[in-house]
Amino acid sequence: MQILTVVTSIFMPLTLITGWYGMNFKVMPELGWSMSYFVLIAVAIVIVTVEIIIFKRNKWF
Repeated sequence: MQILTVVTSIFMPLTLITGWYGMNFKVMPELGWSMSYFVLIAVAIVIVTVEIIIFKRNKWF
């Protein structure tokens, strides 16, 4: 059960970000910026890395 919780908490923020960008808003300022996808990918990598570090410190992973 603990492994399932860890995997879910790693993928939940990524699913939320994907949901925001999949809604086809026309007034999102990031959509017109050419670097928005690279920033989004970097944010996703940082979120997953921080979560893995926290889980390893707590010996959950």
